[in-house]
Amino acid sequence: PDIHVRAGQPVTRKEATGFPENPDEISLAFLRLSCFINGFASTKLRFSAEETPMAQRVEINPFNPQPRLISQAVAVLKKGGVIAYPTDTMYGIGCDIFQQKAVKRVHQIKNRPKHKPFSFMCSCLKNISEYSHVSNTAYRLMRKNLPGPYTFVLPGTKLVPKIMLTKQKTVGIRVPDNPTCLAIIEELGNPVLNTSAVTEGHQGLVLDGFDVAELFGNRVDLILDGGEVYPNPSTVVSLLSDQPEILREGQGDTAPFL
Repeated sequence: PDIHVRAGQPVTRKEATGFPENPDEISLAFLRLSCFINGFASTKLRFSAEETPMAQRVEINPFNPQPRLISQAVAVLKKGGVIAYPTDTMYGIGCDIFQQKAVKRVHQIKNRPKHKPFSFMCSCLKNISEYSHVSNTAYRLMRKNLPGPYTFVLPGTKLVPKIMLTKQKTVGIRVPDNPTCLAIIEELGNPVLNTSAVTEGHQGLVLDGFDVAELFGNRVDLILDGGEVYPNPSTVVSLLSDQPEILREGQGDTAPFL
């Protein structure tokens, strides 16, 4: 194109050639040109991590969770959403166990077969007795060790949705020693599905809400970030008979069940 120079005024490279002077602008111009040549619209490029779709992340007090944030999480659950949250063992993801579409969504997120149900969290021992058959032995052992880093396998009751039951009609139930989890369950009024906030094959540690956001992106609807939680899974104990059986050793002390 013709270049018109204004008399008596300095002319910049951009004015003279139509090409920017700033090196960063030059690099961006080349990048856009390269994308155009390869058939990609420049508007589709993501130039910063902030543009990557992410779930909303809110910072919550791990010791005294803010009621408004608990209410926000419960509202998401009631609408059939999936949330991530800190527990006493690691970060978890979950949903209302009575929201079947949400439960199926968690199965998809974790790439887990539907015939392998997830455990769920209750608020207290009385709450456990609504969703499982609790023997005298089981009651005595759980009363001494809950809340805490344990998952107990028990016979499920008719209140438990089929998608949360094994073929043997058993359930895995937790009462975590974590104020955020307990507050959510109590306000929701229903147990909350609980599974670790990790995916198969993931090598790194998931320590906080930022790690959860990086791993799951927008596959969850809300992330409650309660700071760092070093992952150490719960101890799994079968209480299907009067003789407890340790199915997995984890954070919880196994001595009371031996």
